[in-house]
Amino acid sequence: MADVYSKDEMARRMAGSVTALKGELGGLRTGRASAALLDPVKVEAYGNVVPLNQVGSIATPEARMITVQVWDKGLAKAVDKAIRDAGLGLNPQMDGQLLRIPLPELNQERRKELSKLASKYAEAARVAVRNVRRDGMDMLKRLEKDHKISEDDHRTKGEELQKLTDQNIKDIDAALHNKEQEIMQV
Repeated sequence: MADVYSKDEMARRMAGSVTALKGELGGLRTGRASAALLDPVKVEAYGNVVPLNQVGSIATPEARMITVQVWDKGLAKAVDKAIRDAGLGLNPQMDGQLLRIPLPELNQERRKELSKLASKYAEAARVAVRNVRRDGMDMLKRLEKDHKISEDDHRTKGEELQKLTDQNIKDIDAALHNKEQEIMQV
């Protein structure tokens, strides 16, 4: 860690946690097709494990359908297997190099599971934001101890950091609330 406290750096790190959460929430199924749903899928291709979007084009031609146009015909079976094994509850239908993935209706039990998963993601993001706050507070204590900042500066910067933390936690809670509303819509 550097010996210089930067509010901008703390804000950037906290915002990164919120952005990561929004990406994870975007991948949760809500009943509507979304290309982000396939983001966690990794395919074994050419001796490496690569993200699905590096071996084919993902599209959502209908509200309840995702298609994957595999660029290399030899990888179509590997992509099919990767989607089935990803634990997303999806069953692709192969048509040459095109995989059609119909999205089944979400039942109430599955909606509750997805809501719990969204809560888990949000809590991980809150913990990440609090860890950034802790790092910042530790840095401020060290700077005060080394007489590089005054006690008043420490208190002022600590209050700024707490406000920043509170705002990011509020953003996380808002993103979670929106996602839960989206999931629970029937």
